[in-house]
Parts: sequence; structure tokens; C-alpha cells
Amino acid sequence: MSDTPQNPFEALMRQTQEMAQDWVRAVNPAMASFNPAQMDKMWPTVPAEMLEAFLGRQFNPEGLEAKTRLLLTLLGLTIQGAVAEAQIRLTVRHAAAAGATKQEIAETIGLAAMFGGVPAMNKAMELAAEALNAGGES
Repeated sequence: MSDTPQNPFEALMRQTQEMAQDWVRAVNPAMASFNPAQMDKMWPTVPAEMLEAFLGRQFNPEGLEAKTRLLLTLLGLTIQGAVAEAQIRLTVRHAAAAGATKQEIAETIGLAAMFGGVPAMNKAMELAAEALNAGGES
């Protein structure tokens, strides 16, 4: 069986992707193995004090603390369909660093099921578990 696509559009897309990969290897060989889905592993976890300073009550003492802002961000990412996998893992990691418990993270994602659907909630729960387990949490 031939690996050549029968659809001309599919053939064009495959050829374009191969050309782009060849160009990336020629320009920067280190980028050939770059995977955007794993971007969250390249980003360090910001300390809780810094999260509170930049996302919390540093500039707005009457406002939301960093933990609540991060949980709201997680809610929004889940409602959008949980398609931003790296961003969800990163947000969960930072919410935990800001003091959110596993229960609070799970409740936030569960609440999103009403707006984004159960499949989005399930995907976000899987991503959150990955992020928490990778961070040494159990």
C-alpha cells in the first residue's frame, strides 16, 4: 500500500510540513526536536511570593490573591475546551505553588464542566493530575 496521499490538499500539506521541518533543521538543528506541547516543562515554577507580588494583592490590596486568579485562569482554560495542554499544566503547577490544594484545583475544573462540557473537564483533570504528579505531589 502506498503512503502517498490521494487527496491533493493532503499531499500539499504534507509537502509543506516536510519543507518546514527541513528548513528548521538547516537553520537551527536544536529546534528539530522542539515540541510545543511540552513547553510547560521548559518554564520554571514561579515561587509563591513572586506570584503574589505580580498576580496578587501587591498593587491592589483589595483585589484577588494569586491563588484565586490562577484558579480562575484554570477555569477559563478548561471552559475553552482544555485544548491548551501546556498552559493548563503550567497553571495547575503555579496554582499549587500559590497554595491551592488538590481539592480546590479539582473543584475548579469540575465547575467548568457546566460551561465547557464533561469531555473538557475530563481532559483538564488528566492534565492537572499529570502536572501535580510531575511536581512530586501525590
